[in-house]
Amino acid sequence: MTVPFVNGAELMAQALGVPGYRFVVIAHPISSATDAEIEAKARDTLEQARSLLLGG
Repeated sequence: MTVPFVNGAELMAQALGVPGYRFVVIAHPISSATDAEIEAKARDTLEQARSLLLGG
């Protein structure tokens, strides 16, 4: 999920009965990012995912 879509995702989670559902957020934009920027974003995303999965 990229930053501009967080509010929509939070509203959808609430509508589906899981308010406060946590998810990984990646910086926007993706389509115009360089390979190096995508790699950096992927590393950050992995850290967020690890924290979510391990409860950190």
